[in-house]
Amino acid sequence: MKSTAQNQTYTRPMAFRIPIKGQQQLASNWLLFLGLILSIYMLTLQPVMAHGEKNLEPYVRMRTIQWYDVQWSKQKFNVNDEVTVTGKFHVAEDWPISVPKPDAAFLNISTPGPVLIRTERYLNGKPYMNSVALQPGGDYDFKVVLKGRLPGHYHIHPFFNLRDAGQVMGPGAWLDIAGNEADFTNNVQTINGEMVNMETYGLGNGIFWHSFWALLGTAWLLWWVRRPLFIARYRMLQAGLENELVTPLDRNIGKAILIGVPVLVFAFYTMTVNKYPKAIPLQASLDQILPLSAQVNAGVVDVETLRAEYRIPERAMKLSLKIKNGSDKPIQIGEFATGSVRFLNKAVPVPEQSNTESVVAPEGLSLDNPAPIQPGEQRTVSMTASDALWESERLDGLINDADSRIGGLVFFFDPEGERYVSSITAAVIPKFN
Repeated sequence: MKSTAQNQTYTRPMAFRIPIKGQQQLASNWLLFLGLILSIYMLTLQPVMAHGEKNLEPYVRMRTIQWYDVQWSKQKFNVNDEVTVTGKFHVAEDWPISVPKPDAAFLNISTPGPVLIRTERYLNGKPYMNSVALQPGGDYDFKVVLKGRLPGHYHIHPFFNLRDAGQVMGPGAWLDIAGNEADFTNNVQTINGEMVNMETYGLGNGIFWHSFWALLGTAWLLWWVRRPLFIARYRMLQAGLENELVTPLDRNIGKAILIGVPVLVFAFYTMTVNKYPKAIPLQASLDQILPLSAQVNAGVVDVETLRAEYRIPERAMKLSLKIKNGSDKPIQIGEFATGSVRFLNKAVPVPEQSNTESVVAPEGLSLDNPAPIQPGEQRTVSMTASDALWESERLDGLINDADSRIGGLVFFFDPEGERYVSSITAAVIPKFN
C-alpha cells in the first residue's frame, strides 16, 4: 500500500491578495508619518564630540591605568606634519577583580577615523609594535609620534586596549590639522628596497579578491533563494517530497565548489609566495618591557588610606591619609588625580599641562592642615577633592558599582619643585546628607 503522504497532492502556497484601497491608503499614511519623524530626527542630530570615555565604569577608569603628565608637542599643525604625544601612567596595584589582568595590552591613539597615522611608538624608551604585558604597581613612560592626514578639528586620546576588558582612555586634547588632504603622502621602503605608497599599495589586489568572494557567495545564495523558501519547503517535507528539494545539479555544483575553492586558494597562495619570497608575516608575539627601574621617588613618601567618603550633596570625595615623609625636605600635597581628572591645591604651585581644561579642577583640592609635612614627620591628613566634575565626568557612579573602590595618584611637592608620586586606594562610603 502506498502511504498517505505519497498520495497527497502538493500545491504551491497561494499568493497574498492585494489589499483593499482603504488598507493601501492607511499603509501609505503610516509610511509618510514615519518618514516625517525620521527627517526631523536627522535634522536634530549633532556631531559626536567625544569617544564615550565617560561611559566606562568609574572603578575601571580609576583603578587600572592611571595616566599623568600627558603632553602634546603641538595642537595646531598641517597635513604631513608630525605631532608627538608623551606621558606616563601607573598600573594600579589594586587592580579590579572583575577586570582581567593586563597580561596583554596595546597602546594606541583614539581618533574619529583615519585623521592621523602612527609612525613611531615607544614604551620606556624602547620601540615596540606588538601588545605588551603590564605589571600592576609599575610605572611606564610612553611616546607616540603621529602624522597629520585629514584636515579638521579633532578630539584625540591616548588609550590602552586591555585584552578581554576594552579601552581605558587617557586625557584628551583638541588638535587642529590644516592643509590639503590631497597633499598627504605615506611612502615607506620595503625590505627589498622598494619605495611604495601605503595609501594605494595592494589596493587593486584587495578590491579584486573582495569582489571575487562577494560575487561567488552571492551567486551561491541566489542559486538557492530563487526557489520557494521556508513555508513552501516545509510543506514539501511534510508531503514526503524532500528528494525534490536538492537536485543532482545542486549536488554537482556543491561538489565543484567544495573542491574548487581550496584548489583555487592553494594555487594563488603558491603564486603569492613565489612572487614575494621575502615576506614577514604579521607578528603576534607579546613584548616584555619591564616597568621603570623605580617609581618616581618611590618609597620616599609613604601614604596609607585610612578612610574614603563620597559626600553626594557636596560632590566631594573626602580621604583620610596617613602620610610619612621620608625625604629630607618638607612636602605639601599639590594634586590628586583619578579617572583622568586632576584636582589641584591652589596653595601649591603645580606644573601646567597642555591637557584639555575640562578635566581640571583648579581649586578642587583642600586640606584640613595645609602646613608642610616636615622631614621624618608622620601625619594624618584629611584631603577633600570637590568639584562638579565628579558628576559631569560620571565618576560619582562608583557608589552604585558592585566594586565601589577609588584609586588615584597623590602628588607631593617640596620647596624646590621636586615631585613625589604615591598611588592610593580605598573602599568608598557614600554619604547622602
